[in-house]
Amino acid sequence: MHVTLVHVRVRLENVDDFIAATRANHLASINEPGNRRFDVLQAPDDPARFILYEAYASAADAAAHKETAHYFAWREAVGGMMAEPRRGEPMNGLLPA
Repeated sequence: MHVTLVHVRVRLENVDDFIAATRANHLASINEPGNRRFDVLQAPDDPARFILYEAYASAADAAAHKETAHYFAWREAVGGMMAEPRRGEPMNGLLPA
């Protein structure tokens, strides 16, 4: 399984807008072929810090996600909200298989 942990820090004044835009991306992403999980996590001690846990059956499925209209819409919507550049951390998903 191909997993990416996307580390995001937004400006504090954009937290609610970021969550709304990310909710729309999440709802579309979980219906993509090959999607296994698309979790949105918020740090309990820093409401402006998020991790998106994106799990796909294969690297090709994950790459296809980045070609969808909902991904492009999300990227455009949240681009100006970032306090720092987002960072993707690729992982190999072992369990569950």
